[in-house]
Amino acid sequence: MGLFQRPPQTPEELERSRPLDIPPEKVNEMSEEEWYARAYRGDDVPQLTWRAVLTGTVLGFVLAFTNIYAGLKTGWGLGVAITASILSFSAWKLLLRLRLARTPMTILENNCMQSTASSAGYSTGATMISAIPALLMITGEHLNIALLMVWTAAIAALGVMMAIPVKRNLINHERLRFPSGTAAAVTLQSLYGRGAEAVSKARALLFAAVTGAVVPLLFQLNLRPPERPLASGDRSLLPSVAHAFDWLPKFQDKVLSQWRIELEHSALLVAAGVLVGLRVALSMALGGLILIFAVGPAAIDAGAASSPRTAWREIGVWIGAPIMVSSGVLAFLLQWKTIRRAISGLRGGGGNGGGLVARTEVPIAWFYTGFSLATAAVVAIAWLGFGIPPHYGLLAVLMSFVLALVACRATGETDVTPIGPMGKITQLVYGVLMRGNATANLMTANITSGVAIGSADLLTDLKSGYLLGANPRRQFIAQLCGVLTGALAAVAGFRLVVKGPETLLADNTQFAAPSAHQWRVVAELFQTGIENLHPMARQGILWGLIAGAVLIVLELALPKQRRWLPSATGVGLGFILPFSNPLAFALGALGAWIYHVADRKQAELRTIPIASGLIAGESLVGITAAALNNWVLR
Repeated sequence: MGLFQRPPQTPEELERSRPLDIPPEKVNEMSEEEWYARAYRGDDVPQLTWRAVLTGTVLGFVLAFTNIYAGLKTGWGLGVAITASILSFSAWKLLLRLRLARTPMTILENNCMQSTASSAGYSTGATMISAIPALLMITGEHLNIALLMVWTAAIAALGVMMAIPVKRNLINHERLRFPSGTAAAVTLQSLYGRGAEAVSKARALLFAAVTGAVVPLLFQLNLRPPERPLASGDRSLLPSVAHAFDWLPKFQDKVLSQWRIELEHSALLVAAGVLVGLRVALSMALGGLILIFAVGPAAIDAGAASSPRTAWREIGVWIGAPIMVSSGVLAFLLQWKTIRRAISGLRGGGGNGGGLVARTEVPIAWFYTGFSLATAAVVAIAWLGFGIPPHYGLLAVLMSFVLALVACRATGETDVTPIGPMGKITQLVYGVLMRGNATANLMTANITSGVAIGSADLLTDLKSGYLLGANPRRQFIAQLCGVLTGALAAVAGFRLVVKGPETLLADNTQFAAPSAHQWRVVAELFQTGIENLHPMARQGILWGLIAGAVLIVLELALPKQRRWLPSATGVGLGFILPFSNPLAFALGALGAWIYHVADRKQAELRTIPIASGLIAGESLVGITAAALNNWVLR
């Protein structure tokens, strides 16, 4: 069976390529045998075509820039599959209208396209918003660009390989939901099944993207000459923040903007609040307010923070990061049933079955070959590039294999890939094995988290394909095609935005890099020793660890009241971000909630495309503006 196919050419081929008549939720209820009999059509319908892979490569390359920009601002990597699907569908409709294409891209081609785009635009970017900026803040020096590219690509390829042994067990047999993969399948089905709904989603996304693109042009791009800045010090046309609350009574004899209670002009932050939801966004605001009104003043009096504007970075990080570390690791360890099922379900995950199964699933021989080659590459680069002895590099890969199994199952059950806790576990292990070596601490943890997100992302995309009747072997190839493109785009985007450590550490930075600060804190603890920290920072670590554990225990003890309990992740982020960020998140989440209450049907149709469009528009223009500010408009 040839892997690459030609697009449909005739009306009969186009008719065969129409979406399934069975909705995704019904497909998910089928046994593997029933799925092959009623839903599978990967042999007859084109899916892995060159136009699908090229479209996914281009969109993934572009969306990788948006994810680097958004990740450095918010700490979250945002999935791109649905955005890519809507953009691709709209683009090919336009090409048909202009008579630049003979036939539309089929639903299974678009499914393969979103696999390539997701691999390039999402899974490769995690390295550039966590371990690499953390290392930059510690050492003060950028790593070699070529080294970063091959390192990122090797980890991403290893992650893709790790998913092979568990795919059939988690998707075909246990039929885990993988909510984001299910949502992508539903989106594609609606795009191809209901014309009016597809047009509405596409228009909402594109209009929001244009709106988001205007923001950096007004509030970020340095169009003013250096000798004529605004009163705020900005060289943009308009100030980047609004001191909208300075009319309120002062706190500690300082206006509220000095405590970072101000409105940041960023559509991206508001849109990110829409996506994370009301509970997490309000928890972020809660954490920020505790820092401002309780911890911050005490830290300034004790000498643990130098000013209100920098308290989030000087003392907040020593409370917020431990909250997220303890809550994440404890929640992970308490999922012992998930861990047990992941390990016990390893057998029979690949394409070892007979007949049609053997011809469509990814062969287990591909896993052995790909895993061996990717492991050799990761271990060699870790040794030659970062000074990590080969036996320690191999140990990191083996740890990643076990932890990736758990991450894949957790993603399938909850839609949350616990890459933070995965990285922290590795950091703790190597903090003991290679004490005082921050580079080894961060890069070994980078292996674990990068592999986890790569394998979970592939399974999420394969779930979408499964619900649409796609051939998993061809979709695996599409996913692999995005790795090199994603590595190139992720590294290029990071270097364009982050000129040096000052980009991330400046008092008025636009890129708070909360994920990187979490990683930096743990690495510095093992590098310098906790005894060298300010006494209040040491107390903050203890209280943060306790608070994170308590919040997780409360969630588990009171599952019915969970939505009313503060999110440990949200509270922790509130401590390690300037308050203007949590405030924008909260405003976005509140706005989405009000829209949902006022018009539920329209909100469900348009909220995600609008938020995705705002993020894509501001990110694309914002990363261009940041590059111009760094290298041209200095």
